[in-house]
Amino acid sequence: MNQGQGFDKLLMVITKLLSPEGCPWDREQNPDTLCDYLVEEVFELVNAIRSKNVQEIKEEMGDVFFLLFFMAHFYDKDFSLEDVWQTSAAKMISRHPHVFEDKRFESREDLLHNWEKVKKQEKQGENKSLFSSIPKNLPPLLMAYRVSSKAARAGFTWSKDEEVEKKLAEEWQEFMQARSRGDKVEIEKEFGDYLFTLVEFGRRNKVKANTALSKANSKFLNRVSKMEFLAIKRGVDISELDMQQLDCLWDEAKTMD
Repeated sequence: MNQGQGFDKLLMVITKLLSPEGCPWDREQNPDTLCDYLVEEVFELVNAIRSKNVQEIKEEMGDVFFLLFFMAHFYDKDFSLEDVWQTSAAKMISRHPHVFEDKRFESREDLLHNWEKVKKQEKQGENKSLFSSIPKNLPPLLMAYRVSSKAARAGFTWSKDEEVEKKLAEEWQEFMQARSRGDKVEIEKEFGDYLFTLVEFGRRNKVKANTALSKANSKFLNRVSKMEFLAIKRGVDISELDMQQLDCLWDEAKTMD
């Protein structure tokens, strides 16, 4: 991965934008004001990656790098980009002794346990809880996965999948009971408990709930788009169709996947 002249050119562009002769809007920014833009661009990059559109991936990755380098400019008195590269490389080397040293692990669980141990050593002296490294503003499904993953690495999880299946059945039953009582607060609470347990069950089966749901959303939207296309092609207003007609369109759209 050769950074070439493009890297220096991008930094030159940022310096120019922030100069007195540069862009008034850019000069008003700071790391805090750029955070929302960074989150938005990361989501756009994720969307491009999942769409497998290489041109969009390249463009969106560039936008993410631009914002990161833009932010770094505001910290140039505190650290350099070279400091960032060196710190990151040292951290990854330390967390991968099975790659850069002669360390051997008997299982993936042992490897992940060591990962957490090294991370804790890095934060030695700081009062950190088990979950303190998880960003507080993660989307809820992703947060649930990270919480479950952290708990599992600490040994705080069910020992067998069958136990999780049993817990899922219990949580579903509790949700249905709350639903029968019509208690909106309890319905939401029990549904949340069921979702949280379902995320853990997915994690144990190497399924990331956030990714799985994102793909399911895309699949549904793509099929509806095909249904709309078929309806327009036949001169039909899809909003006026009954459920049976919609089901027929849905089945036809599925054959176009």
